[in-house]
Parts: sequence; C-alpha cells; structure tokens
Amino acid sequence: MWLASHSAKGKTANFRIELEAPKRLEDNEAKPFDIHNGQGRFIAEPGSDASALLSDLKNVLEAKTLPEVQRAGTLPFTFVSFGSHQSQAPAGGFNADPPGNWTPMKVFVGEGEQEGEFYLNLNPALKKGQFSIKDPDCGDIVLGQLAKVL
Repeated sequence: MWLASHSAKGKTANFRIELEAPKRLEDNEAKPFDIHNGQGRFIAEPGSDASALLSDLKNVLEAKTLPEVQRAGTLPFTFVSFGSHQSQAPAGGFNADPPGNWTPMKVFVGEGEQEGEFYLNLNPALKKGQFSIKDPDCGDIVLGQLAKVL
C-alpha cells in the first residue's frame, strides 16, 4: 500500500493506492518487459484537499473541464505492469537496461462509457509517483473518476 500526497498552492491532497499481487501474463515470453496484470484501488483519506492536484491533473491528462463529482471512499481499478526495476529515460519512457526503481503501469478506471485509462508510474526508492496521459480523449473521464477519491 502506498500513502500518496501532493502539495501545491497551499493545498494538500492525501490518498492511498492499494495494489493486489499482480499475475504474470502467460504470453509475454518474447516481450521486452515482464508484463503483469492485477487489481487495485485508490482510497480516499479524510481531510484531503485535492483541488490543486485535480487542477494539475487536468493539465497533465489534457482534460477540458474540472469535474463536479460525488465523493466515494474507494475507486477500484485494473492495471497492467510493464515490469519493475525500470529506469526512466529523459523523454519519459521506461527501459529495463539500465535497471532502475520504477514500475510503470497502465491503469483502467470506470466502466462502460465512463471507462478511461492513464499511466501511473511508481518509484519506491524515490518515494515518488507520476500520473501521465495515455490518450487525451480519456482526459475528462479519467479526471472525473480520480476526483471521486483524490
């Protein structure tokens, strides 16, 4: 479990990220990454003020509007991990050589017409995480889903 926080503009957002043990995909022998998939959830923390984080994520995810949503205690998601011990390239991509401490993941939130995806990259050595865009068409959907618990 990760306890996450983001401070900006005098506001601090706190939330947790919980990941179940991922399962290795059977058909990834020839792939350059050790691909796993699993389930997780974002968990809301009491007293969190995510207004600055949501504003920053709006830009990162290329969302058009800040959502007005009803808060929830948890937001379940599915993820695909592209290996652990990755290094981050200057342009933002990830590589197994040289090894590093990043675990890049694609995260899927919501369902049906409100399903979206984004990248979540975690580095336990730096105690750092990154949200990044997968598809600008999903920006508003992803931001709306994340706003429920951040």
